[in-house]
Amino acid sequence: MPGIRYGCIIVIFAFLSACMNCNKNGLSIDLSMYQYNDTKSLVKYIHEISLLIERDGLDCLQNYRKKRNRYGSDSMDYYFYVYDIKGTNVFHAGMPELEGKDLSEIEDKSGRKITELVIEALDNKNNPHAWVHYFWWEPGRIYPIPKSSCHFRVKTPDGSDIFVGGGIDYPHEEREFIRIIVDSASDLIKAKGADALTKISDPTSQFNFRDIRVFIFDSSGQFLIQPVVDYSSAEFNVLDFVDESGHKPIRSALKKLEKSDYAWEIIMAKNRYKRQLVKKTVYIRKECLEGREIYISAITDLPQPPFN
Repeated sequence: MPGIRYGCIIVIFAFLSACMNCNKNGLSIDLSMYQYNDTKSLVKYIHEISLLIERDGLDCLQNYRKKRNRYGSDSMDYYFYVYDIKGTNVFHAGMPELEGKDLSEIEDKSGRKITELVIEALDNKNNPHAWVHYFWWEPGRIYPIPKSSCHFRVKTPDGSDIFVGGGIDYPHEEREFIRIIVDSASDLIKAKGADALTKISDPTSQFNFRDIRVFIFDSSGQFLIQPVVDYSSAEFNVLDFVDESGHKPIRSALKKLEKSDYAWEIIMAKNRYKRQLVKKTVYIRKECLEGREIYISAITDLPQPPFN
């Protein structure tokens, strides 16, 4: 479910001009949490489309259907899609064959129920742009590619509940992506206690995607959820972790957490392909579970220039 920046410039310009003083949803949208320009452009584009549909209803999609041949060209970066809130596709710019079909149970190759993840993201206060991460395919291709998609819930003038989304192929790993899942895991533990651990460790949940996994450990360094494999007999104390530069990032982060509920720390690691050192970042929150302090964490690539 990716997206293409295109469209009737005149229509969108007129819409934006008419709404410059409109405060509903806020025409200007906060993008300060993102490091990469393609992420910012996608969120802005999907937000503008959602406001257009909110104002004019689904009839405005006819303008996009007439220019469907523009999708997939090298000059287009995104395309968008529209679903009703139950998971039936209303419009798909890149794959018109999906329109009208109930995709509420569709799964990617990892068993992740994509529409279910979107609905969950739309209701998640920690995820203001409703990001989901999954595998999809490009129109006309047969191999899976990683995607990250953002979404906005819309109520049309006739009262229909829908969501509008679009995604990025081979996305950069934004720091915001792990902030969302770690904060969400923290809230789930507050609400459900130890019962939350099953959901957090589920490989098909929002807490696990691509090479990223939420992991949890206690103040002694023992894992409740491992970062790599579920194997309780693996003898490894996370407090003893030393990165490629000799730094102990977990201990450093815990020092910061003495004065804060969350911390970011840099990790030096080997590049997957070139074996040269690259920077990763770990995000950690502290929480209380059954009377003991625990730490909820995830690791991702640190954004690297150029940010496009």
